[in-house]
Amino acid sequence: MLAATLGAALTFGAPAALAGTAPVSPSGSAVPAPAAAAPQAAAPASQSATWVAGTRAYLVITAPGDTTAVRNAVTANGGTVFQYYDAIGVITAHSSSASFATTMRGVSGVQQVGATRTSDVPADAYNPALPANPAQSTTPSGEPVRADMTQIKADQAWAVTTGSASVKVGILDTGVDDQHQDLAPNFNAADSASCAYGKPDTRTGAWRDVGTHGTHVAGTVAAAKNGKGVIGVAPGVKISSVRIAEPNSSLFFAENTVCGFMWAGDHGFKVTNNSYYTDPWQFNCPDNADQAAIIEGVKRAQEYAEGKGSLQVAAAGNSNIDLANKTTDTESPNDSTPVTRTITNACLDIPTELPGVVTVSAMGTTAKASYSNYGLNVVDVTAPGGDTTGIYSTLPGGKYGSMSGTSMASPHVAGVAALLASTNPGITPAQLRDKLATQANDVACPSDSRCKGTTAKNGFFGEGQVDALKAVGSTPPPGKYFENTADVAIGDNTTVESPITVSGVTGNAPATLKVGVNIAHTYIGDLKVDLIAPDGTVYTVHNRSGGSTDNINQVYTVNASSEAANGTWKLRVNDNAGGDTGKIDSWNLTF
Repeated sequence: MLAATLGAALTFGAPAALAGTAPVSPSGSAVPAPAAAAPQAAAPASQSATWVAGTRAYLVITAPGDTTAVRNAVTANGGTVFQYYDAIGVITAHSSSASFATTMRGVSGVQQVGATRTSDVPADAYNPALPANPAQSTTPSGEPVRADMTQIKADQAWAVTTGSASVKVGILDTGVDDQHQDLAPNFNAADSASCAYGKPDTRTGAWRDVGTHGTHVAGTVAAAKNGKGVIGVAPGVKISSVRIAEPNSSLFFAENTVCGFMWAGDHGFKVTNNSYYTDPWQFNCPDNADQAAIIEGVKRAQEYAEGKGSLQVAAAGNSNIDLANKTTDTESPNDSTPVTRTITNACLDIPTELPGVVTVSAMGTTAKASYSNYGLNVVDVTAPGGDTTGIYSTLPGGKYGSMSGTSMASPHVAGVAALLASTNPGITPAQLRDKLATQANDVACPSDSRCKGTTAKNGFFGEGQVDALKAVGSTPPPGKYFENTADVAIGDNTTVESPITVSGVTGNAPATLKVGVNIAHTYIGDLKVDLIAPDGTVYTVHNRSGGSTDNINQVYTVNASSEAANGTWKLRVNDNAGGDTGKIDSWNLTF
């Protein structure tokens, strides 16, 4: 991955599987939920001696239950069993024999066999190196509420709940920097692991980031509300890292995804975020024996996780293509030499197009993000993914930066799902899917012939943009939250005001009155910003600091305990120099 520029710069370029930085390509039968699915691994005494050039990985699919006979056949036919899951009848096998798949397809009890890659399994699979544990930077105090959070009303939702610590969200990605100052308070190491190569690795730190993508995603879901850095959509829930990306390539092969979903089901993840597609095929076609096995294996694992109470949320991908009208794949296989092939709608981008998975497109501020995939009856909901400005979040080593993509939209939805689960204990994945649809705000198609459907449901935005406030109960506590969203232009060397009338609040304002300010203005060092109480008392919240920095997106705390709460409060903005202008975009008071 091209490393994210540390700071506020937008990042472009990433491995093809990641739906994380624009513009990037996106990416059987039902299985009854069994009683248990403890993963079993079979490995020779000297694992490192197993690898030889030409070793490939395969999914061998059989009936759920006791897979002993088929596992014995793997060994008898020139393979080794790397991992197996009796509960779903999926075995990960390795073999250097070119005839292994063909031979195994003729074995009694074997339903499907598929090579999961067109490149060799790395030798590292047998003795994986631990990812680096980066030194941590610190950031000054200050935790501005970002535009993406106000766009989905997460900042208002926090007045109701920040989420429950009993809700676990799995970040299936490149890994997560658990030492990051904004992630450590909510990180759940006990349920974290690496599933790179397709077998759980529970060594301390195996879950850490081999890139930057997973740490960025994790911050959007649940960065702590701790007075520094950023705040996630659900800053009170717990996050676990299941690293499914392999080092060096940062690719997400099918056996890794199977392992990740099985882990999610067995470790009580209420929600997982999946901002990738399963490599090496951008689309897996059922008329290809290898890809059919990949579809079936990953599908069974997803169904297992869902059966255990886990909802999967996934990015739609960044190729700006119509997933409801597929014609061509030019990106696959991405682990060797891609070729151009004709495809149909039967070919699936997985996991995002699997049944039961919530598919998320990306918006800018009001429109579909330029890169986002779309498709009527494929996209379920939409969320901010950044377009020209990106989404600002956590990066390894205590750092922060911006990325853009459906990878950044998906964790907003995962966070809203976590808030829904927090306020609805015992909710099922199916009920979560329904609630995600019903709480979303309709977004109409623009004047764009590619957008099919109605305002209520269309190919660009699905059921609409998620709304965290609706997810936690429609409105903040009565009389507690007040907002003015009317734009007020700020000219050079002028003073402007925006009013909010407060009523229904008993007594005085609190000593911790929250003043949310969203001002779009270049060179904020020109600005003085005051809160004016109903009796005219002035409280200065920003006084010409910040120099040439653009925009104020900040929640200030004001001791207004001497002021009567009810009445007209004003936000007053003085522009004290020429050359830069802007507007009050919105502001709010939380009592």
